[in-house]
Amino acid sequence: VQLVESGGGLVQPGGSLRLSCLASGFTFSPYVMSWYRQAPGKERELVATIYSAGWSTNYADTVKGRFTISRDNAKNTVYLQMNSLKPEDTAVYYCKAERGSIDYWGQGTQVTVSS
Repeated sequence: VQLVESGGGLVQPGGSLRLSCLASGFTFSPYVMSWYRQAPGKERELVATIYSAGWSTNYADTVKGRFTISRDNAKNTVYLQMNSLKPEDTAVYYCKAERGSIDYWGQGTQVTVSS
């Protein structure tokens, strides 16, 4: 089982990034997929969740209206489009796959928002 995040990097405030998380080793479509982030010295926090069919999503209040989570079940991939980025969005971003008591995590990708 693997979840591999990509797309992180350094971006200026107000900029955009799109993160991807490619899943392998399990049947992707039934899993609830989420993005979490962890900033230095802070606890990991939930950013966004998308349910298996992709019609239902949830967002943390801090990113609502700026971030969009989506999934392509044919490509075993979940995305996080991040717009209007702020310095406080700086963190390592992780994807998580969850189904019942089973969950898998990726290794994370660094996002740094700085001028």
